[in-house]
Amino acid sequence: MKLHPVIFAGGSGSRLWPLSREFFPKPFLSIAGPRTMFQETILRLDGMADMAQPIVVCNEEHRFLVAEQARQIDRMPQSILLEPVGRNTAPALTLAALALEDQARGDYDPLILGFHADHAIGDVSAFQSAVSAAAELAKSDSIATLGAPPDSPHTGYGYIRKGAKLPGVDHAAYELAEFVEKPDEATAKRMLDTGAYLWNSGMFFMRTSVWLEEIERFRPDIVQACRDAYDNGAEDGIFYRPDPRMFSECPTDTIDYAVMERITGDNGAGSRRAVVVPLDAGWSDLGSWAAIMDISDKDANGNVIRGDVYAHETRNSMIHGQRRLVSVVGLEDVIVVETADAVLVADKNRVEDVKDLVDSLKRDERYERENHRRVHRPWGWYETVDFGTRFQVKQLTVNPGAALSLQMHHHRAEHWVVVSGTAKVTKAGEQFLLHENQAAYVRIGEQHCLENPGTIPLKIIEVQTGSYLGEDDIVRFEDRYNRS
Repeated sequence: MKLHPVIFAGGSGSRLWPLSREFFPKPFLSIAGPRTMFQETILRLDGMADMAQPIVVCNEEHRFLVAEQARQIDRMPQSILLEPVGRNTAPALTLAALALEDQARGDYDPLILGFHADHAIGDVSAFQSAVSAAAELAKSDSIATLGAPPDSPHTGYGYIRKGAKLPGVDHAAYELAEFVEKPDEATAKRMLDTGAYLWNSGMFFMRTSVWLEEIERFRPDIVQACRDAYDNGAEDGIFYRPDPRMFSECPTDTIDYAVMERITGDNGAGSRRAVVVPLDAGWSDLGSWAAIMDISDKDANGNVIRGDVYAHETRNSMIHGQRRLVSVVGLEDVIVVETADAVLVADKNRVEDVKDLVDSLKRDERYERENHRRVHRPWGWYETVDFGTRFQVKQLTVNPGAALSLQMHHHRAEHWVVVSGTAKVTKAGEQFLLHENQAAYVRIGEQHCLENPGTIPLKIIEVQTGSYLGEDDIVRFEDRYNRS
């Protein structure tokens, strides 16, 4: 039976601010190694038998990040399902199941392997062994999950209580007796002492028909909204857009709440068996800076140092520098994260509160919550170099063969200078090429387009002047990426 990975690439990862931002969130960051967490999620499935190309479910805003990062590792998904709004994992899995049902057209019953795109795994071989065991159990009517053996009384994870051990199974597996919400520290210690509990990894495996039947039984409102949105959606190359209005009417719920807690052994409400396979593979959901520090290599003083950092008489701390020299003196148990436009300094034992800080940034409408200085676009990226009253300076990098939309601005003029590469410019109906050190001026209200016809990245310095310089002052006439 073919195995169909479904990767959930939603979520904002706000506890990892200032690296994780709304429009460039945690799954697309290179935090635990040279590759991003999304890329590692795909690559750790390499070598497993009968593995299909993944389906990715992500936010509409992140579609080009998903496609570009998959292209970089030569592992393009078979489909990227675009959520116009986030509705959590139960609707996301339902959309993927409907897509697989549509693909199979009754000829077979695809086996779903549901993974999150932002988890870390230390031992890939052990991970693949546990996934294979859970997949075998899921070939029947069971819904299987993976649970990580806890090594500390962690209060940031949910827990799973193991039931009876399953007989006749090569890999250790158990009836799933109970889901437990994130506990306080005293409760977590008591559960750890019993040896009966595992951390809830949030990975779930089942046949497509099993999920659709169970979610229909317990949450028919979710199924109806997802089916309406999927049936009235539109295909756009590798992307599939469910109908935005219909999907926005879908209730928010998780896989755990919508189905799994209702078919556990103690509840007895379901006809199907919920089972759990232990995952002893160094699993972490990397949900905070402290979690990243836990899995990172440390120096003789217990520090995690990244970037251009000088740490003097500093212990048990993480200092992460991106753009500038970061110097730390005489501190202990702190997290310091520096980016081009924001710096975080936090007590290592208070990093869960970073989410509250991000909520404050949202209330104050600070752009640092949403974007970095470098903003990724389907054609490449731009970065704000400087700005002030009535002016803004940006560096643009346009990928080979890529192009900005044919557009105009009501309130700003633009002056382009080519730093390297070749630019094909469309301006007021005329086309011409610009080479290194050559420039073009685009007036307010003038239709224009910038394209890279070459084989190397095109680098441009763009100077904007005008009464309003916001990104929403763009009127698009043609766009190869189907942006509105």
